[in-house]
Amino acid sequence: MTGLEGPLALFLLLNLLAALIRAARGPTLADRMLAALLFGNTGVGVLLLLAYAGGTLPLNTALVDVALVLALLAAVTGVAFAKRAWGREEEKHERSD
Repeated sequence: MTGLEGPLALFLLLNLLAALIRAARGPTLADRMLAALLFGNTGVGVLLLLAYAGGTLPLNTALVDVALVLALLAAVTGVAFAKRAWGREEEKHERSD
């Protein structure tokens, strides 16, 4: 451990605050979705930093498992949003034809 884990985790938490502001003020749904994906990815980073900084093995593996599940949920959410958004655009094009 280098001692940089704490400041890095704090920096990532500040990024989460910026993402929260963007999610609240985002002019489009895509902006809000990207902010939500940033939540997921930053959460993974924070959990992995905490797992690395923690010395005990059971806590280490539990935090890594939670980080992997969070990463999987973020990826599935992004795909579901993209599929739903593209479906709406295709419906608009079919109606206009």
